[in-house]
Amino acid sequence: MILYNETVSVDNTVADEWLQWMKEVHIPTVMETGFFLSNQISRLMHEVANDGTTYAVQYTCRSLDDLEEYQREHASEIDSRHDQRYQGKYVVFRSMLEVVAKDVERK
Repeated sequence: MILYNETVSVDNTVADEWLQWMKEVHIPTVMETGFFLSNQISRLMHEVANDGTTYAVQYTCRSLDDLEEYQREHASEIDSRHDQRYQGKYVVFRSMLEVVAKDVERK
């Protein structure tokens, strides 16, 4: 499994509206492509004072091939809608991670 992570720092002036838009519009649009199995949004709890709020938006997919196909076929258009709406109000860092263990139990 592959975890596609987008760490996004959003200007506090639009952070609440951005989060709502992500939940109601952006993430459902990404999920409708059929390439991802699940998603989640996490908020960084210990924020550095920078007038922004940082979120990790994570999507799980079956394989690197699926993620690469999503990026080729859909990411540019979906990302451009996000950029047009929040241009100058966010910074994003994207990463791909291979899930090597899941639900490991503590002994």
